[in-house]
Amino acid sequence: MGKRVAIIGAGVSGLASIRSCLEEGLEPTCFEKSEDIGGLWKFSTLVSGINKHPDFSITGQWDVTTERNGKKESAIFDAVLICSGHHVYPNLPKESFPGLKLFKGKCFHSQEYKEPGIFKGKRVLVLGLGNSGCDIATELSHTAEQVMISSRSGSWVMSRVWDDGYPWDMLFITRFETFLKNNLPTAISDWWYIKQMNARFKHENYGLMPLNRALRKEPVFNDELPACILCGTLSIKPNVREFTETSAIFEDGTVFEAIDCVIFATGYSYDYPFLDESIIKSKNNEVILFKGIFPPKLEKPTMAVIGFVQSLGATIPTVDLQARWAVRVIKGTCTLPSVTDMMDDIDKKRGKKLKWFGTSKTVQTDYITYMDELASFIGAKPNIPWLFLTDPKLAVEVFFGPCSPYQFRLVGPGKWPGARNAILTQWDRTLKPTKTRAVGNPQKPCLLCRWVRLFVLPVLFIAVFFALI
Repeated sequence: MGKRVAIIGAGVSGLASIRSCLEEGLEPTCFEKSEDIGGLWKFSTLVSGINKHPDFSITGQWDVTTERNGKKESAIFDAVLICSGHHVYPNLPKESFPGLKLFKGKCFHSQEYKEPGIFKGKRVLVLGLGNSGCDIATELSHTAEQVMISSRSGSWVMSRVWDDGYPWDMLFITRFETFLKNNLPTAISDWWYIKQMNARFKHENYGLMPLNRALRKEPVFNDELPACILCGTLSIKPNVREFTETSAIFEDGTVFEAIDCVIFATGYSYDYPFLDESIIKSKNNEVILFKGIFPPKLEKPTMAVIGFVQSLGATIPTVDLQARWAVRVIKGTCTLPSVTDMMDDIDKKRGKKLKWFGTSKTVQTDYITYMDELASFIGAKPNIPWLFLTDPKLAVEVFFGPCSPYQFRLVGPGKWPGARNAILTQWDRTLKPTKTRAVGNPQKPCLLCRWVRLFVLPVLFIAVFFALI
């Protein structure tokens, strides 16, 4: 029988952790607000406490207390994987808006929004320019009388459809893009980033431009927002200075009158009420985790947090790789660096986050860099130079093409024999669903052509300039 692992949460992070445990011969027990699923794993109503077992320094075991139908139970586990994510508790900062207590209309968090029909003919103010706020606002713009979005700092708005109509992430999240971003001079990297963000439309013209344009904050993905602004069915406003009984006064002095409803699209917060905060939090209430996963100062590395990061990359492959590494550490086939080395790495990463994302408490990270770091610990990172020597066709697709999760199944534990073919044929599967009307053969993008054009044109311009002198 393998080690017993308590998994807190049954979302994608929890399911990835369950699979990794089963692959490594461990015994997962999942706790979540749900009933039993097919009799495969035990689900309890509530985890009320997770505490170190008295001999934790020797065994690394945990006492997990659960409650179900008012009855408490306790069990001992060899390890704990916390998979509750960071979008847990709705953030409703009413105290940040003077006069909101006087407001007579409805006021609620975006989590409570269900459908647009009940807002027909209403005047709605959405607070927050994130993905939820923009999705709600654009949907309401078709039914409500008037919709406005209030934003403190603006945001980049990206289309899901990128160059030549291909999916944005398959062209934008590549190893070559990451290489350029991390190695070009900051001024050039920032210029290139802003140019990419403004490729679809000038954000200044739509009132969306972020205050700090070069920060790599998570952009909003919304194909409809610019069109709604252009058609006048939706307006962008600065932060609310104060509320009255029926209106909102913005920082630019303009007023939105006769508001029926205010929707707080102000994100979520996270907490671990079942866990002693000293285990994963510092004195300033900041979560401190090595690679966003392991509490660095535990005597035994038998606790991991899965899904506590955010990047432009897909969530499922991220938590899958996190779980693969965490389970191997728990099993003992991988070891962690010393506490000193882990803390040094955390401090180093905090400095980079301040540069790229603008806040030390962000859970945001660079997707490919982060995935490569995790893959390196378990020996699953692809060796790009070696691929160019031994398999140039695959190397071009891996380096210049999408950083798909197949790349982390080419080598190492969990290696999949079909990974190479899956990478080489990924564009065929991407384009097949869009070709529902036969008008020729699907055209895969030329991965090198767009970069050749980018660098050849400046060289050509310089050559013509010197020729004319």
